[in-house]
Amino acid sequence: MLFPKDEYEARVARVRQHMAARNMDLLIIDQSEFLVYLTGFPISENMYRACLLPCVGAPIMILRAVDLGPFNESSWVTESVAFADWEDPIQVLAETIGRLGYAGARVGIDEESYCMPLRRFKQLAAQLIDAIFVDFSGVMATLRARKSEREIAVLRRAAKIGDLGIAAALNVAGAGKSARDAAAAVYQVFMQEGADAARAGIITAGVGNAFLHGGLTEGPFVRGDILHMELLPYIDGYSARLMRSAVIGEIEPRRSELGRRLIEIQDRQFEAMKPGASAADVDAVVRKAMLAGGLRADYSNITGYSLGCYPLHTPRTSDFSRIFLPTADWALEQGMAFHMYVSADGIAISETVLVTETGYERLTRSPRQVFEV
Repeated sequence: MLFPKDEYEARVARVRQHMAARNMDLLIIDQSEFLVYLTGFPISENMYRACLLPCVGAPIMILRAVDLGPFNESSWVTESVAFADWEDPIQVLAETIGRLGYAGARVGIDEESYCMPLRRFKQLAAQLIDAIFVDFSGVMATLRARKSEREIAVLRRAAKIGDLGIAAALNVAGAGKSARDAAAAVYQVFMQEGADAARAGIITAGVGNAFLHGGLTEGPFVRGDILHMELLPYIDGYSARLMRSAVIGEIEPRRSELGRRLIEIQDRQFEAMKPGASAADVDAVVRKAMLAGGLRADYSNITGYSLGCYPLHTPRTSDFSRIFLPTADWALEQGMAFHMYVSADGIAISETVLVTETGYERLTRSPRQVFEV
């Protein structure tokens, strides 16, 4: 297991407090991120699987029989129901709920779960006609927002690996080299340093203002090009992130000044990050400065988002349950961790930032500059 059993027991206790507030008897947990959070088992959804958490008593995992071995090795949960691949998982789920005595109970589901689409829910409801389904949407995301000390320690390890990855990429980058060359160097560092076997990140050419989600470019860089690197080091699904830009050849004064201004603006944003601070106010530090300074004609993207555990198979590569926008209506809390970023004209810089008791801590430590390679 990634964490000792008491870490998961504390999470279960917090979930049960919210269950009690909604007068729920049983909770169905099926979304990948939330399953990992409560069970420690990062299982894919090739076939439906779920954890049943009663208000009292041991949780029960429902999963494919072929996954029972890895589950027993990685999870603290000891009770399970394993089904053959030719069985209907929803039928097994409904039958298990009935066998446990909850067929007519108040059963919680996350109505936003991508693992419980409408057709699947209708099938479940048709087999539990006496159950009362209670929405649990948003609760798990809220509980995951504040990281424990153990989670923060994992994020620190991931951030350090990301720093090493940037250094390795810079060491091989240059004229005649491609983004793939830089990615190969990053992958090697990630594997050597104990990161998950996930993608290294977004490594591409920095062009204009819409390059942040670009693909891995194949062609060789020439003088004046920009190598954009957003590294995504994962450890057991926990991801730290950072962006850096490297100009091929000598940096033009214009680009050097742009990099300096981006960093100065973001440093002011970091200073605004503290417990109780409004997310909209923190966002405004960057957004207003970028527009007022003419660095961007518009700024339609967010300036940061939550970090945490996202297993490789989840369809979501980022946690947008807490994002920095002008319309954000939430406040920062101690223990929250974010990926904060600024970009303009092919240049981007970002950090993994932890909200501390009195302010912030930058977990990624790669030099804050636009590099020259």
